[in-house]
Amino acid sequence: MSPVSLTYGGIPGYVIFWVIFALAVGLFLRRIYQLGRYLSLGRGEEKFGHLLKRVLNTIVSVLGQWCQLKNLTTKDRASLGHVFMAWGFFIFVPFYLLFIIIGGGFGLSETMEHTSFFFYYAWVMDIAAPFIMLGALWGIIRRYIVKPPRLEGEQTIEAMVILVTVLIHPMTHLFKEATAIALGYAPVGLGTSLPPISSALSHLFADSSTSSIQTAHVAFFWAHWSIVLFVLVFIAYSRYLHMIASIFNVLLQSPPPKGALRPIDLETTETFGVAKITDFTWKQLLDLYSCVIYGQCQEACPATASGKSLNPKKLVDDLKKHLLEVGPGLVKGKGEASPANPGKALIGEVITEDVIWACTTCRACQQVCPVSVEHVDKIIDLRRNLVMEQANVPETAEGALRSIEDRGHPWRGTTLSRTDWAEGLDIKTLAEDRDIDILFWVGCSYALEERSTKVAQDLAKLLKLAGINFGILGAEESCCGEPARRLGNEYLFQMQAEKNIELLKSYGVKQIVTACPHGYNTIKNEYPQFGGNFEVIHHTELIAQLLKEGKLRISKGTGGVVTYHDPCYLGRYNDIYQPPRQIIKSVPDIKMVEMERNREHSFCCGGGGGHMWLEERIGRRINELRTEQAMETKVQIVITACSFCLQMFDDGIKAKAAEEKLKVMDIAELVAAQV
Repeated sequence: MSPVSLTYGGIPGYVIFWVIFALAVGLFLRRIYQLGRYLSLGRGEEKFGHLLKRVLNTIVSVLGQWCQLKNLTTKDRASLGHVFMAWGFFIFVPFYLLFIIIGGGFGLSETMEHTSFFFYYAWVMDIAAPFIMLGALWGIIRRYIVKPPRLEGEQTIEAMVILVTVLIHPMTHLFKEATAIALGYAPVGLGTSLPPISSALSHLFADSSTSSIQTAHVAFFWAHWSIVLFVLVFIAYSRYLHMIASIFNVLLQSPPPKGALRPIDLETTETFGVAKITDFTWKQLLDLYSCVIYGQCQEACPATASGKSLNPKKLVDDLKKHLLEVGPGLVKGKGEASPANPGKALIGEVITEDVIWACTTCRACQQVCPVSVEHVDKIIDLRRNLVMEQANVPETAEGALRSIEDRGHPWRGTTLSRTDWAEGLDIKTLAEDRDIDILFWVGCSYALEERSTKVAQDLAKLLKLAGINFGILGAEESCCGEPARRLGNEYLFQMQAEKNIELLKSYGVKQIVTACPHGYNTIKNEYPQFGGNFEVIHHTELIAQLLKEGKLRISKGTGGVVTYHDPCYLGRYNDIYQPPRQIIKSVPDIKMVEMERNREHSFCCGGGGGHMWLEERIGRRINELRTEQAMETKVQIVITACSFCLQMFDDGIKAKAAEEKLKVMDIAELVAAQV
């Protein structure tokens, strides 16, 4: 067929197109400006360094869709559908920009449509379109037919509009191109070949008259561009917003180390923590725009799984709704809650106290979030306000905080001293002899909690056996402050940190080993905020190194089947996964079986975030859930590397009356029993 002239309404059509285009762009920019003003209500944020590294990470995470692929499992392939849709989005958007800016839009200019670039790009779009449709169709099936728990209540009209537009949009493009091919206007791709999908669809019009094909082509053209412009507007007013916001959210995510909380300048701050939406930083508010209510955080959260009030997905969504509700009044200077703008109280009404105290700070939500939303720091900021401004602390937590302040440790009922565990082991203190190579930071639990003291003893024996010149602080050691910081008492934490840093510097300490992941994370990642820069190594890293160097030799194996539980503050916070597994594999006759939730997807023991001293009043106990997961593996021993995990498993095993079937050991105890 010889080419037939393509028209889309002539001059009136041209005018209508650009009027609609200008209206859509205007509505989009107006909303973006409005949302930007809401962001500006937040406090200032620290400077964002390492720009090149951030850009590369964003390219890999967003453009490469690693943000979704990292969560792809054999049991849940939902992420794959999103990957198809996202890659399609990244392919189609450049075309639209070029079509408008270079091509002149509306098909009236041949400047772009007769270039080699256009021919090749048409091929790419043709291949991408079916994958976008598959992704959208899979999303519709997942959300409205399969209905996994994390999407419960998310069968909304908004969600359906998003998925349907994603489904129809590439479909109209394919039929637009198919009718163009049928009329003799075929974009040539590789060599003389036609774009395969559009070409195949063009045969549907083989027996149609030219006029009917022209009519169909015009209809598909207008349908396609109407959807494109509708989506442009809808992006700014719906969850589609995450397509733009998440790019900046990934780019500007908190700098490493990821295990460090943001400090408060106690001398200059006017408020402690967050009591109203404007107390958050603008970057924390950007998190709210980026969330797409995907629900993977909900599936990963131990608080949600155990029936607590906290749901990280709902937490972020509730904060976003509150921001959009009070934002108009705030930008007009009416205040967040005033007679002119009667908003809800952030703490108590928008976010309840049960939600705030339910978090174990395990970071499982942040690990799986594809758009780098940071939940934990928001919860800690809310706790800080409850504790430091309102003096509102759960009774058991208050007792632990008071004990840290009065006695230098959170264990109120202990009768042990800091050095009782070391009796008969001939371990020197730095007060006696500061000539050491490494300081053994024992930690409160390993020194003062009876079950954990055996771990400290075994680790000290291993250090002596390996010929390590080490010492302890003994009675001078005080709580690192981690429980105080996670419970919201930043003042007490900073007081402990500054006192400990001064002591460590006075002894000239350079290298520290500790068995406590919480102390490890605090001294390594948070003490530098206050001038305390020390080389910190976890005992799993040191033991693995000593075994590799032959300074420790395992001479026998007790046999048995074991599993390893990854402590949150060792794994997700500090990426230490391999050393403990290397140690276990070096023990003869032991078979290791992984729990279903392991490594970065490990399930919290329930002791983090100050929960060693917080009573669980709602739902099931998290440690019992994790104990059940361990029991499913049919192993005889659970190995861990954290005093909190050790105690939580010990309690969980007793609660399940499984003492005869299962026991828990620290990795230092395992090695000490074999050497």
